[in-house]
Amino acid sequence: MKARIAGSGDVPGIDSFLQRSDASSIYHDYRWISVIENSFGHRCYYLVCEEEDESTTGALPLVQLKSLLFGNFLVSMPYFNYGGVCADKPAVRDLLIDEAIRTAREAGASHIEFRQERPLDNGFPVKTRKVSMRLGLPQSGLDLWKSLPSKLRNQIRKPQKEGMTVRISRHEGLENFYRIFSINMRDLGTPVYPKHFFRNILDHFPENSWICTVSAGETPLASGFLVGFKEKLEIPWASSIRKYNRLGANMFLYWSCLEFACGQGFRVFDFGRSTAGESTYKFKEQWGAVPYPMYWHYWMADGGSLPDINPGNPKYRLAIGMWKRLPVPLTRLIGPRIVRNIP
Repeated sequence: MKARIAGSGDVPGIDSFLQRSDASSIYHDYRWISVIENSFGHRCYYLVCEEEDESTTGALPLVQLKSLLFGNFLVSMPYFNYGGVCADKPAVRDLLIDEAIRTAREAGASHIEFRQERPLDNGFPVKTRKVSMRLGLPQSGLDLWKSLPSKLRNQIRKPQKEGMTVRISRHEGLENFYRIFSINMRDLGTPVYPKHFFRNILDHFPENSWICTVSAGETPLASGFLVGFKEKLEIPWASSIRKYNRLGANMFLYWSCLEFACGQGFRVFDFGRSTAGESTYKFKEQWGAVPYPMYWHYWMADGGSLPDINPGNPKYRLAIGMWKRLPVPLTRLIGPRIVRNIP
């Protein structure tokens, strides 16, 4: 076996491997290289492990983030909950990690962050503070509806009685999604991704991505971006206009996404990552979602403490407070220049 950097000519072998591997996620798809390069301008490396017959037996996408503010490091995969080493055998895993370390050293990177669904079990330090909230789905939306607590069903009925409507779309839903998303990100004090990032996802994954939007009349109130792979549908980004939350648009949004997932034959709905006990965790828990541990492993070039580039870090508290007071149009202009270097 050998590990090396792959190119576009390796895509058929990679796709075949990802379909048969139990460890693969959609974020191991080679198309993300184009999405990230076109959206953020980062240098990407896609590592593969192959047998003597040149069949692919492992994959590891890596993205280099390099800036004066946050430093120089590699992540698999930034901006998403998953990625990391995709390998069904320890020997393949180790070869890919060795090649990743060689690549990191050549790039002058301070560390590598591997976002794993399963532990690497190789001695690398790990963070397990975040969990993925997932709900097993029945075969029909009706069966799911019957399984919900009566209080939750009443919360969903309320916006329906108010005449709210829902639409599952793709590119035609992007403007409304991004408007709601950018407002919500400003309210959270978080720089927003560029709109063309989401457009690139829709362009490159026509069979795996959708936008769900809830409206009152002509006014969009809540919207979510959906990504599906194999038996799992994930909602990595969802937002609502806060002043209308009392009307229940957010509840109707999540119910509509769950109903859509059942109708499309998905068997698991992934609500995204949360910290146990926090408000988003409790919101997802009320739907019946259960936590799955997330293992973010680190290789550190020079040892030392693990990186902590996240909004919970106290040193970013002042910047977050200032960001919340900025006009939304300004955050849309300067936010993408900042967030491109935040994994």
